[in-house]
Amino acid sequence: MGRINAEWHRRNRMPANPTLDQRIAWHVAHAKACRCREISVKLLEEMKRRGIERPAAPER
Repeated sequence: MGRINAEWHRRNRMPANPTLDQRIAWHVAHAKACRCREISVKLLEEMKRRGIERPAAPER
């Protein structure tokens, strides 16, 4: 677990009842901006299946 980017979280809410595509997009953006928590293993597996690379941690 890392430090939370509260401003990013205020501006980027996860949609209610998100589709899998929306969840992946949100988590990719989140990992680039915040990294307060890891992406779930299940979602990482789906991203790998789709050829989506795990985002790098944000610069500190």
